[in-house]
Amino acid sequence: MSARFPVNDSIVAWTAYLLARGISATLRSHVIGEEFLDRMHPNSGDSVVLVTWHGRSFVPVTRFRGLGYWAMISTSRDGNLQNKLFRRLGFRTVRGSSSARGAVEAVLIMRRELHKGGVLTLTPDGPRGPSGVLHPGAIYLAQKSGCPLVPAGASAWPCIKLKTWDRYLLPMPFARAALIYGDPIHVPPDLDQDGRQEYADRIGRMINDLELQADELARTGLGPSTGRAVASVAAGAGDPVHRH
Repeated sequence: MSARFPVNDSIVAWTAYLLARGISATLRSHVIGEEFLDRMHPNSGDSVVLVTWHGRSFVPVTRFRGLGYWAMISTSRDGNLQNKLFRRLGFRTVRGSSSARGAVEAVLIMRRELHKGGVLTLTPDGPRGPSGVLHPGAIYLAQKSGCPLVPAGASAWPCIKLKTWDRYLLPMPFARAALIYGDPIHVPPDLDQDGRQEYADRIGRMINDLELQADELARTGLGPSTGRAVASVAAGAGDPVHRH
């Protein structure tokens, strides 16, 4: 039975990839605050960690297709499936288990890569929740790498929310998608455990606020607190965003 798992996982990953490509090609995307990514250049040494909730990851993940961003993925069987999908979408991945040793090894690998320059996309309430609770591991990574954390909120309308632990948001075809970035947060390198938890709670609240703004933008097409329409800045139908 176990010998069939890789085949089944590959089929599921390929199906999910086609679904993601098909839906994302129809989305009308509205993005606010992404200019800082446009200023990052390959081999410049610049690096950043983008954080958003697991249940809202469809919009940013498909937007970042083909950009060579990093993703941290668990070593579980579900992680095997996710790893296949992310690599098809053009991400670079590093695997880490939920054990203390596995988590530390993944952080060390990712710290080394971020020192070279790059973008790490992270869902800090994954892989199993609780949904909307930022685990301090993301803060620890920011401490050790020296990279700023950038919170983001994502949404889409119309959409369906799957009956999963994170109520995963899946946009309907031709939905309006929204992605809003917050300001970079620089984590002090000398934080203790209580300090890391304080930063985790603070950044979690920021993600929640940005998510509410993204919900409004997705439903109305109006920028948060402005009442003004926001022009779409997405690439062409289904095309990845290219940054040089």
